[in-house]
Amino acid sequence: MTGLIVCLAVLAAATAYGLVHRRRNGRVRVAGDADERLTASDLGGPLGERATLVQFSTAFCAPCRATRRVLDEVAGMVEGVRHVEVDAEAHLDLVRRMNVLKTPTVLVLDAQGAVVRRAAGQPRKADVIAALGAAV
Repeated sequence: MTGLIVCLAVLAAATAYGLVHRRRNGRVRVAGDADERLTASDLGGPLGERATLVQFSTAFCAPCRATRRVLDEVAGMVEGVRHVEVDAEAHLDLVRRMNVLKTPTVLVLDAQGAVVRRAAGQPRKADVIAALGAAV
């Protein structure tokens, strides 16, 4: 009987965790630390005139390819917005500094490089466009 109770408790906890994780995956949210900032030297190229979409990716990440397409499309739609992809494996210092825990992770930067929004997981196109509104 005790084994059954433990099994049900573990199943309930795993289900609750899965539901929370699924709901948060890819959701664009306000950046936690107002002092988070990236420069052109951090990214290996210039920032966008109005905003920059920074994507942390890895070679084995399937959702990273879809995210790349979405961010390229959004950057092409909005003048002055640049999409920069960062190889997370090659830039571990930056990954640690920006608290990137999974790929893809997307950061939305304003013109000065301050992080205004972030998403862990594959964001929806509409959410990226809305997040740009906070950056420009």
